[in-house]
Amino acid sequence: MYLSPSQRSALAVVLLRRTRWRRRRPAARRVWVHEILTARQRLGEYNLVQELQFHDDRFQVYFRLSREQFDTLLRRVGPSLERVTTNFRQPISPSERLAICLRYLATGDSYTTIASSYRVGISTVAGIIPDVCRVIWESLREEFLPVPKAADWREIAQGFHDRWNFPNCLGALDGKHIVIQAPANSGSQFFNYKGTYSIVLLALVDARYLFRVVDVGALGRSSDGGIFAASSFGRALREGTLDLPEDAPLPGAAHLGPMPHTFVADEAFPFKRNMLRPYPGRNLARPQRLFNYRLSRARRVVENAFGILAAQWRIFHRVIGVSPVNVDWIVKATVALHNFQRWNLTTQAESVQEPEAPPALQDLTRAGSNNASQEALAIREKFTSYFLSAAGEVPWQSNLA
Repeated sequence: MYLSPSQRSALAVVLLRRTRWRRRRPAARRVWVHEILTARQRLGEYNLVQELQFHDDRFQVYFRLSREQFDTLLRRVGPSLERVTTNFRQPISPSERLAICLRYLATGDSYTTIASSYRVGISTVAGIIPDVCRVIWESLREEFLPVPKAADWREIAQGFHDRWNFPNCLGALDGKHIVIQAPANSGSQFFNYKGTYSIVLLALVDARYLFRVVDVGALGRSSDGGIFAASSFGRALREGTLDLPEDAPLPGAAHLGPMPHTFVADEAFPFKRNMLRPYPGRNLARPQRLFNYRLSRARRVVENAFGILAAQWRIFHRVIGVSPVNVDWIVKATVALHNFQRWNLTTQAESVQEPEAPPALQDLTRAGSNNASQEALAIREKFTSYFLSAAGEVPWQSNLA
């Protein structure tokens, strides 16, 4: 059949388009759900979770929560984790969503590993974990991390006096760097003095290792003192809106007069009327060394609390490779879970343990950025005198300082 030049040209264009379309066509047919994931209900790791419910010890090891704690937590967060059933797929149950999140926090495994073991999509895990962490924080915060009132502050102070022999103490303050993967285009904002990238958990801890005030998400390059100054807790302390108890005499030392209730911290924090920190420098006189020891004995509860948190939730033993916003939710959820587990525990046995070599005897030469007021200096001197007196000394302090 004869084709005119214009017809031949049009036919060539059609054949060329068909060839290009065939080249672009994918080699394999795309599916809605991968065949491996369709076996989730039969072969996914959630089947193991259901078996573990009959073995309390193994359940505790797997989730870091007892079976009763898991069930209680599920009743709290379950309604917020419900998803609507559609004609296309069956939603993941609240119990399985919670299991995926807790397993991630307990192990620090990657999203890929968790997705493979539970036979769900990686993007599904990436959506579940921050969502469940947010719900955990919002569900537990009001009851297990309430803003302390005057009565709460007095209870905290009594705990420090009974357990750690430090009267008028309202809590130990410190910051913990949470190591993260360097966010894209973040420059040196998250780069800290330890040579890693991090966000900071600033925490006030009571005598029972409970977190009472937290500030999460400060950039790793910031100092503890700067983070404290910019936090809502720091602003409330400066403005006098924390509802702190009134000044009260130290036990058995009415001659020293009414003394303020204070927080204990290291030398990175400001030295003020309601904030005690150690004497700086080397070669201190014995009274100053004793004060530093007694302060460090009370202050170490915050470091112990950080250690307990990291031992319980091993996500903190890894470099967390998610966005800083999601890291914030992870940290908040673990803090809330820490208090949820320990709220009704007693730690009387911990208070009578004899301390090891006191950290106060180490070199304390790091300079603070704030000039101490004369009032703060006088308060520290009065505490020093108290710890040297018969009313305030502890039997073993003379052997340690």
